[in-house]
Amino acid sequence: MRIAIQNKGRLSELSIAFLRSSGLSFQPNGRSLITRCDNEDVEILYLRSADIPEYVRRGVADFGIVGRNVLEEKEIDLPILRSLDFGQCRLVIAVPQKSSIQSIQDLEGERIATSYPNTLSCYLKKQGVSASIIPLRGSVEAAPALDLADAICDLVQTGKTLKDNGLTPLVTVLESEAVLITNLHRIKTEPLLRCMRVSGCGADCGFTPSSNYYFNL
Repeated sequence: MRIAIQNKGRLSELSIAFLRSSGLSFQPNGRSLITRCDNEDVEILYLRSADIPEYVRRGVADFGIVGRNVLEEKEIDLPILRSLDFGQCRLVIAVPQKSSIQSIQDLEGERIATSYPNTLSCYLKKQGVSASIIPLRGSVEAAPALDLADAICDLVQTGKTLKDNGLTPLVTVLESEAVLITNLHRIKTEPLLRCMRVSGCGADCGFTPSSNYYFNL
């Protein structure tokens, strides 16, 4: 069995803590992208978050832990077994603090920089707003200051990065958190491989453990 998780970052740390609290024992991955568990016939795959849905969809990984925002952006329809109650964040549209843009309708004809062009495009279409979407891979917050964009659409947790770059949230596009995904083949052939009790891993994990919480593998 293979479980795909993010290879670095906060969600990677939380995913590792979650899997260990579920009873899996494995060593830090170091430079390896594949780690075998010591106590179960399970391999942990360390991947870019954007690639996890594709690995799961094609059956290379049986399960994946990924942000709901990634699924929305990739537009890949996969079964979500459960929300995991960690990795909470929001995809928001933000504007410079002194901007004349005060509502979603004010974005008509404006430029919006984002790493989530598909999600943003769908949202704007539902709102009846036509804007120019500028796809970027990173450093989205700098776009307004450099006159590349009039607004941005990016993930936020505390909002500190926005504030540090002179930006303020205008509207929330999507509420996101970590979810456990699988593929249709796994659902049809092995709906329940194992029921593992999550005993909890402490407050540092970023989620509240529950004695009634189960992780279906």
